[in-house]
Amino acid sequence: MSISKEKIRFTYQDYLCLPDDGKRYQVIEGEVYRVPAPTPYHQRILLKLVRLLSEFVEKYGLGQVYCAPCDVILSPEDIVQPDIFFISTQREDIITERNIQGVPDLVVEILSRPSAKLDRTLKAGLYQRFGVKEYWLVGPEEKQIEVLTLKGERYESAGIYTVAEHFESPLLKGFRVKAEEIF
Repeated sequence: MSISKEKIRFTYQDYLCLPDDGKRYQVIEGEVYRVPAPTPYHQRILLKLVRLLSEFVEKYGLGQVYCAPCDVILSPEDIVQPDIFFISTQREDIITERNIQGVPDLVVEILSRPSAKLDRTLKAGLYQRFGVKEYWLVGPEEKQIEVLTLKGERYESAGIYTVAEHFESPLLKGFRVKAEEIF
């Protein structure tokens, strides 16, 4: 007879009980992941993107732009802190005083060695499953930005942009930036 260990699945309530030790945690499919602190270069890219996105979104009254750390609760067992995310005006009801209770329209993850696999596979699958309309993977080492858009139930690449190119958001019509401004 074999004995199987039951896997403990974390929920948002369990997540709230994690120690306030200065580390960032995320819960994906009930499993806890510790996210290492970002590098200064990561943060510089994040600040540039947040500024560019916020200016565009505010200028046209499109919604709200946020950045980590901010809890996004996709389900009781899926709690993430995307590097950057956008919520359209039509969906601002998911914004609460403590967190985001639903799916952002756009998510941006800035890749780093410790989290690149998580962002490219597990989180991409999670965002796809929950219906995030657009997902950007920003690669500081490669100095490139990949834009994925949701077509039906699957992500399709809308383009991979290098520093010499302008990248565009199919979701945010008119948002066009030369990639070198980010890096």
